[in-house]
Parts: sequence; structure tokens; C-alpha cells
Amino acid sequence: MKIGFIGLGNMGGPMAANLAKEGHEVLGFDMADVSIEGVTMAGSAAAAATGADVVITMLPNGQILRAVANDVLPAMQSGATLVDCSTVDVDSARAVAEQAAASDLLFVDAPVSGGIGGAAGGTLTFMAGGSSEAFAKAEPLFDIMGQKAVHCGEAGAGQAAKICNNMILGVTMIATCEAFALADKLGLDRQKMFDVVSTSSGYSWTMNAYCPAPGVGPQSPADNDYTPGFAAELMLKDLRLSQQAAVSADADTPMGELAQALYTQFVENEDGTGMDFSAMLPRFEKRTRG
Repeated sequence: MKIGFIGLGNMGGPMAANLAKEGHEVLGFDMADVSIEGVTMAGSAAAAATGADVVITMLPNGQILRAVANDVLPAMQSGATLVDCSTVDVDSARAVAEQAAASDLLFVDAPVSGGIGGAAGGTLTFMAGGSSEAFAKAEPLFDIMGQKAVHCGEAGAGQAAKICNNMILGVTMIATCEAFALADKLGLDRQKMFDVVSTSSGYSWTMNAYCPAPGVGPQSPADNDYTPGFAAELMLKDLRLSQQAAVSADADTPMGELAQALYTQFVENEDGTGMDFSAMLPRFEKRTRG
């Protein structure tokens, strides 16, 4: 395929490189001056999209997605597919889907899970929203860039799945960190706590696979001074998206709302920026009920 790829940062760059490595013709564009192996750089987003079978975007937020869509959709050929792999608000995904349909173009919102390591290793999970036809066009590319792609429903469903998943993740990490901090104050050994909880009803991904306590459980960012695998500010972004969606859908999400407030405090007022989202544990260690 001829692929336009817009947004070649820490995630988009490796994803584009993997597509090029598989023999696809990839024309890329980024606002920064970047060089990606196998990718030919274009002078603009519209130039990267011109003549492409599929255009892939990996962008910071919904506002930028809407702006890029205004540039690239008029440049795309009828029947081509726009695949947005950014994590953005559901309303922006659905608005761009409608804009694409009005131009006889297909659209898939396909946010990813797996982080920078998954992008480099081609092991991402894609949560996709869009028509069956659009998903079928994008699926062979998902197979190259990732290990799993789930068609979640119509436009916006991919973003909905991503933010619901990450709301659970944020809430669960806070609970896991709180529990370790409480165990410390009760004199319970962290390894013993892990041995019990990881095989009991407190089992969770944040405990068993991504334990926030250094030296406990499998290797995780906690064992590397909380250097981010998933940065706290990115968790905050996703929690904000979840609460924006909750307001839009009139959904009661008190735990998601509280998780957003705690991560806001951590990132904006407590030096959490640049730390892994599991660095909530040393934060709770330092605090008392007062």
C-alpha cells in the first residue's frame, strides 16, 4: 500500500518504520525535523496524504486531529481510509468520521495500548471504531504494527474502549498504591503482601504485572526509579478524556472523577510530571490522613 503517516513522535515513528520494513511505501510528515528509517518525508500533511491508500495519524489531542483532518481529507483520493491512532475525545473522533464520510472516505479511530515498547516491537493492541469495510482496510496494517486489533463498533467506539480501560487502570493503580502504603504502616512486609494479594481477590494487572513497589513482582518502572513506561501526565490526559466523555454521556463516574483529581494534584503540584503513573506509591508513602 501507499501510506501517509502524520505524527512521527515516540509512538508514530516506530509504527511507520515497521510499515516501511514490511515493504509498504510510507510518506511521512511531522512538525518536528525527524528522520525515520524507510520513510520518505513530505513537506506537509496534505502532501503526505495525496494519493495514499491509507493515511495514519498519531497526534496529541482532538483539537489537533480536527485541524489535521481539515488539511488531509481534501487531499485524499475517494475511497481511501483515514486511520487515527491518537487517543482523543470521543466527540472529535465522531466529528472527523462524519467529515470523512461526507468526502467519500473511510475512517477508523484506533487508539493503541502497549506504549513505546509496543510501538517499536510491533506488539500494540488496537481498539478500533468504524464500519466493517473501514476496519477491513486497516486490519492488515494493524497486523504489522501490533499483535491484536479489536473492532469495537462504529466510529468513536475505539476511543470509548480506550478511555474506559484506562479509567479502570488509573483507579486500580491508586488503590494498589494506597494498599501498599497502608501495609507499610501496619508493618506488613511488601513481598508477603504481594504473595497474598497476587493470588487472592485483590488480583489486578497493576499488582501482578506492573507492581508499583520496587523489588516486588515482575520487573516494572518501580525498579528503575519510576522512569516512565506510562507517564503520569499521560494517565491524567486519559482520565480527563474519560470525565469529558462522562459529562457528555451523563454517566456517574465518581471513582474516575476522584482518580482524575488525584493525578491532577500529583502531576501539577507534586512533581509527578516525568514520573511513571505508578509513582503514586512514594506519594502515598509520604502522606498521613491529615
